[in-house]
Amino acid sequence: MAKIYQKFEVPEELQNKALEALELARDTGKIKKGANEATKAVERGIAALVLIGADVAPEEIVMHIPGLADEKEIPFVFINKQADIGAACGLDVGCTAVAIVKVGKGKELVGDLAGQIKALRG
Repeated sequence: MAKIYQKFEVPEELQNKALEALELARDTGKIKKGANEATKAVERGIAALVLIGADVAPEEIVMHIPGLADEKEIPFVFINKQADIGAACGLDVGCTAVAIVKVGKGKELVGDLAGQIKALRG
């Protein structure tokens, strides 16, 4: 079941592309890990894409991020398992949210994702 902050369902293929973009950004660009760091990146308008865990508990930890991202016109995507986000960040634990700040070699992929997310949301 979708959480209250999850505004739309994301197909698994799109989630996998977002995780791939995250791995590229981790290796060749810059990312901000965790809800607090991701929130700061969104507030400052420096995030290119935000990945949010759909299974975060308590949900209050990340429920403010979609609204902020909408306000700043930053694309965001929900990932079913925060463990997948953590693994893509190179962590052994789950990660509630992450912001891609510098896309590195994933520039084309992030641009493509942003378009697909916009189309998905209508």
